Amino acid sequence: MTPSRESSSAGPWLIGGATAITGLCVGLCLWWLSRPVPMEDLPPIVVAASPAPVARTPEPVRARARPSTPAAAPVEAPAPMPVDDPPPPEGKSGTALYQRGTKPLKVGLVVPDDFELPPGYMRHYQATDNGQPLAAILMFHPDFTPRDANGQPIPIPENRVVPEALAPPGMPHRMLELPVEDEDAP
Repeated sequence: MTPSRESSSAGPWLIGGATAITGLCVGLCLWWLSRPVPMEDLPPIVVAASPAPVARTPEPVRARARPSTPAAAPVEAPAPMPVDDPPPPEGKSGTALYQRGTKPLKVGLVVPDDFELPPGYMRHYQATDNGQPLAAILMFHPDFTPRDANGQPIPIPENRVVPEALAPPGMPHRMLELPVEDEDAP
């Protein structure tokens, strides 16, 4: 059965109703904008007359006794300071703060990209001082505490790098080999 295009009687009523409502809104807006806006009369501005000057009576001049002070020696102008180079900065600043080896690279088990990690483990990505990316190593997640079969916590290294004995089953045991860097390279 194919749909047929039959005219419905609701279409013209919807269009007519929308047109009537739009016309009513336009009419109300024009009426509202054409009304005179009532203005309040501002109070008159009163300029105060300047006050008349008050005559002062002259006071008798009194002789003031000056205390006897020794005459001050003339003040010499200070000698100009010699212009020197500014002193070297006290400490390192800017990018000099980040010297080579400020954060040593961690050595651990390399995690293959296609290996599915169980909960509690994570990949740790790092780069050399020259910006060369290294393979990801296996670390314990910060929110994870490994437990033995009795439910007791297993001590982990402080740097959270997973030792070979605690690696997840099925993961290949390959240690990260750090590249040799040239010390003179920037």
